[in-house]
Amino acid sequence: MVHYKKLNNGIKLIVKQLPGLLSVTMGILVRTGAAVETDAEDGISHFIEHMMFKGTKKRSAFKISDEMDRIGAQMNAFTGKDMTCYYAKSTTGHAEEAFDILADLFLESVFPEEELKREKGVIIEEINMNEDTPDDLCLDLLSRAYYGEKGYGRTILGSRKNVNGFKVNDIKNYMQKYYVPENIVVSMAGNIDIALAERMVEKYFSQIPSKKTERKNIAIELQNKSLIKKKDIEQVHIGIAFPSVKRYDKLFDATQILNAVLGGSMSSRLFQTVREELGLAYTVYSYVSSYEETGTLCVYAGVNSGKYIQSVEAILDCINKIRKKDLTEEEFTRGKEQLISSSIFAQESTSSQMLLFGKELLYSGKIYDFEERINNISNVTLNDINAAIEFNFDTSNAASAIVGAADKPIEL
Repeated sequence: MVHYKKLNNGIKLIVKQLPGLLSVTMGILVRTGAAVETDAEDGISHFIEHMMFKGTKKRSAFKISDEMDRIGAQMNAFTGKDMTCYYAKSTTGHAEEAFDILADLFLESVFPEEELKREKGVIIEEINMNEDTPDDLCLDLLSRAYYGEKGYGRTILGSRKNVNGFKVNDIKNYMQKYYVPENIVVSMAGNIDIALAERMVEKYFSQIPSKKTERKNIAIELQNKSLIKKKDIEQVHIGIAFPSVKRYDKLFDATQILNAVLGGSMSSRLFQTVREELGLAYTVYSYVSSYEETGTLCVYAGVNSGKYIQSVEAILDCINKIRKKDLTEEEFTRGKEQLISSSIFAQESTSSQMLLFGKELLYSGKIYDFEERINNISNVTLNDINAAIEFNFDTSNAASAIVGAADKPIEL
């Protein structure tokens, strides 16, 4: 059963009941993230996510974690390019206590100065760790090569300079702009009573003053660059990005199936060719990132530094063969079944269901429809796949990134 309610102030509640389970995941989703930030705000969405755990009017940072541990619950958060999510997972019997802590953290955080200073050091260490994680560094560099320094090209973590300079007023000003009812969805999935879910959300969220924020379209100025960051490491990390579908594009499902064939599984062409046949990479895959205004289809590989040019050639050869529309019926069917099964598997996870229903409501204002999703995937034809191939592999608008002991960028 799916239950939806909109509070008078604009906050939306969505509940997916899964009565056969013994747990529930409860999330608070906010429609903001790195892509909406200005240069001065770069990194602040992620900084706020961290600071939310550092104390409220009635709980210290330790008390927040201690009380969650006492009831055996889990709580965490993450920041994306266009969404921030705070969530808790608990047994059904402790749902009310867990939500009380989650709501307190979200609504009553006080951002103590001492914790502010301490957390800056923590996040700077996270930035340092990212610099020492070449695959993450490569994909950040790829975003910059494709989108530039702003919008979807921004990193989640921001710059050391910005992080060091953030003040409590910066946090409050940003939250006043984006942490407003029209931008918030509360999503719950699992064994949770509907009346209890409504009662909890009304109790904590109904008193927030109604306020709208106009979401401006994020400007897209494709850079089509080939960037390189030299590092004295054993592997060369390769990223290639092509223009792809928006979040609700008519070719979205066809592109997901195409991605499965290209590099989304162990039977994919990239995996079988670059890793299994040629032995050039331990890790090679492709993925699609779709947003409201744009999207990318990306390929990543970590390869031997002495064979990175050969590896790039092998990757582009796989792509060029697909561009000739040589997909077989068997590959098409297999890719479709993989997409259907991943949707079915997500039905069995309270965390996945919380995010599926929450994100759909946040982005489109609609209730996620599992049956419709499966029907849409099932109705994709080979002609749709060929149309997706035409749309996705525009090399004139592609970008690339390399991290490692390489002496020249990728030529597409």
